[in-house]
Amino acid sequence: MSNPYTIPVSDLSADERGSFIVRTYSHLTLAVLLFVAIEVFFFSTGIANAIMAAVASVSWLIILGGFMVLSWMASFFASPRLSKPVQYLGLFLYVLGQAIITVPLLVLANQAAPGTIASAAQATLGGFFLLTGVVVVTRKDFSFMRTFLFWGGILALVTIVCAVLFHFSLGTWFSVAMVLLAGGSILYTTSSVMRDFPEDAYVAASIQLFAGVALLFWYVLRLFIGSRR
Repeated sequence: MSNPYTIPVSDLSADERGSFIVRTYSHLTLAVLLFVAIEVFFFSTGIANAIMAAVASVSWLIILGGFMVLSWMASFFASPRLSKPVQYLGLFLYVLGQAIITVPLLVLANQAAPGTIASAAQATLGGFFLLTGVVVVTRKDFSFMRTFLFWGGILALVTIVCAVLFHFSLGTWFSVAMVLLAGGSILYTTSSVMRDFPEDAYVAASIQLFAGVALLFWYVLRLFIGSRR
C-alpha cells in the first residue's frame, strides 16, 4: 500500500487538496508575521544596530555564503520525511535568516526614504496575491519556468559576487530584473504547490513560498528607495 504522504496533491480529493492549501498558506502567513515580529524585536532592542556594525566589518560574500548555507539547512529540515518539530525548526531558521539579512536594507530605508517600507510591503503583498490568483484562475502548469529560474538565479548570484569584488553598483535595472525573477519564482512555486507537493509537505511548501515573497519584498523595497533618492 502506497504512503499517502508521497501522493501529489493533484491526485488527492478536492477536500484533501483544500486542506493542504489552507495549511500551507496558514503557515506562510505565520512565517510573514514571524518575520515582522523578529524585525520589530531587532529594531526595538538595538540588535539591528549590532547587525549593521557586523555587516560593515565583514565581507558581503561571507554573509551571502552563510545565508546560502542557512537556507539549504532550513530546506533540508523542512523535508516531510523528517519529524514535524524538525520541519518547524527549518521554517524558523529560514525566517530568522531572512530577517537578519534584510536588516541593513530596512535601516537604509528608514534613513534615506522614510515610509517606503510600508509601501513596499503593500506592493509585495499585492503582487503576491495577483500572481497567486493567476495560478488559481488559469490552472496553468508553470513548471516550464524551472530552467529560466535556475539560470536566472545563477546569473543574479554571479552578478552580485562581481559587484562585491569589483566595487560597482547594482542599478535600477538589476532590481527590476530581480523583481521579475521573484515573480516568476512565485508563479512556479505556487503552481508546484498546487500540483506536485505531497499532502504532508505543507511546511516545506510554506518555506518555498516565503522565499519568493521575501525576495520580492527585498527588491521592491530597493526600487522604492532608489525612486526617493
